[in-house]
Amino acid sequence: MENNTKLKPILFVGTGSDVGKSVINAAFCRIFKQDGYHPAPFKAQNMSLNSFASEEGLELGRAQAVQAEACGIPCLSVMNPILLKPTSHKSAQIVLNGKPMGDQSAREYFLKTDRDFLFAEAMKAWRSLDARYNPIVMEGAGSISEVNLWDKDITNMRVALETGSPTILIADIDRGGVFGSVYGTIKLLPEAERKLIKGILINKFRGDISLFEDGRKTLEELTGIPVIGVVPYFTDIHIEQEDSVVIDYKRGSTEAGKINIAVVLLRHMSNFTDFNMLERMPDVNLYYSANPAEIAKADVVLVPGSKNTISDLVHLRDRGLAKAVIHASEAGKGVYGICGGYQIMGEEIRDPDGVEGDIDVMPGLGLLPVVTTLSKEKRTVQTKFQFAGRNETCSGYEIHMGKTQRMNNKALCQLEDGSADGCMVSPKLWGTYLHGIFDNKAVVEEMLKANQLQAEVAAFDYEAFKEEQYNKLAAHVRVHVDMDYVYSVLKEK
Repeated sequence: MENNTKLKPILFVGTGSDVGKSVINAAFCRIFKQDGYHPAPFKAQNMSLNSFASEEGLELGRAQAVQAEACGIPCLSVMNPILLKPTSHKSAQIVLNGKPMGDQSAREYFLKTDRDFLFAEAMKAWRSLDARYNPIVMEGAGSISEVNLWDKDITNMRVALETGSPTILIADIDRGGVFGSVYGTIKLLPEAERKLIKGILINKFRGDISLFEDGRKTLEELTGIPVIGVVPYFTDIHIEQEDSVVIDYKRGSTEAGKINIAVVLLRHMSNFTDFNMLERMPDVNLYYSANPAEIAKADVVLVPGSKNTISDLVHLRDRGLAKAVIHASEAGKGVYGICGGYQIMGEEIRDPDGVEGDIDVMPGLGLLPVVTTLSKEKRTVQTKFQFAGRNETCSGYEIHMGKTQRMNNKALCQLEDGSADGCMVSPKLWGTYLHGIFDNKAVVEEMLKANQLQAEVAAFDYEAFKEEQYNKLAAHVRVHVDMDYVYSVLKEK
């Protein structure tokens, strides 16, 4: 039933990074949708190599695209107006309002960019959402008590002050030190910001929650702020993650009795969510590895996207991974590349404009008859396509800088605009620019058939699976959070 009561926006912030803000935000997006509202997500500034293309052909962080999906709405670049995509440990590409505005070092970005300009752009994006959706479910970044960065803040408590948002502080009890992190985070805040913290949410609790009742009371006495919920740790709900830190939990090796698919672990890997559907298939063991021996054991090898293709190509050679990929192909195993992986598998990568650095030309792995020329212009688009001559309409998206020229006439996909994508040498060897290609049953079926592998594909509906996960997440959070209290602070005059 539709609910037209106007709610205040809500902001979820953290005592640190990786405390679960993105997933909790997605949970509330789905809860508000279930309760008849029309929510939309927002994160002023995000740092991630895992991005998505909106229907307008603009780029945003994958977490906000996932949260929009939880809201049941198309994602828009205004949901994440500033996106930082690291190109090295010290620099990143700056994406403003869905389009790249250049690369900057961390020092340049924090000390030389006009913070007021960036914040004004973020708030302009926020207002455009607030005029259309209710409520806006916002996410902060990292810790809100990094005192040395307060004057640079454009995504945490400055947003709360500007929008008057009731703010919920999330703490990860699983990592330990929850009392110090919550108390210290709140007490460091200036009074005006502290007043906006309306609740504390303890996340990732393991064990008997009743045993934390004294802890809850102690936190409330120390801070004067209610603990609105203690959310248990879960492993049976699968929500797409944005931060590549989750890859640390996905490193592995072959598993007997399963179809073993190895994803080559690149240093600057992007869009690891390309493999989520494969990962969820019961007959598949998908793992990430930078070990040539583990790559060699796999039935299928996938070379993923990269934010710094040439640097990753050098790294593959230095680690012996390049040989492992080539040998896998020579042994008749399926080897497939996506975006940067497609470029890496080609004959040559050219960088005449210095997009990625000082190397003008770098030989590729030589598995695909293609040559890539990097450029400063970025292609960002959602598209429909037919895969390898099949009639089914599939969907995917492109985010890349550069053009790839085929030296053969065998494209992999026919796009809806009449153009072609990718290069196919054989059903066991191809590359594409299309992210999300393995989310399509037709593609997975062809890949399995080419490699004479058996798995239940038709029975697995990935879209239905994702919907089920959002609903399970919402139910899990509802049970453990005082939603009556949440609604009360969102309705306060």
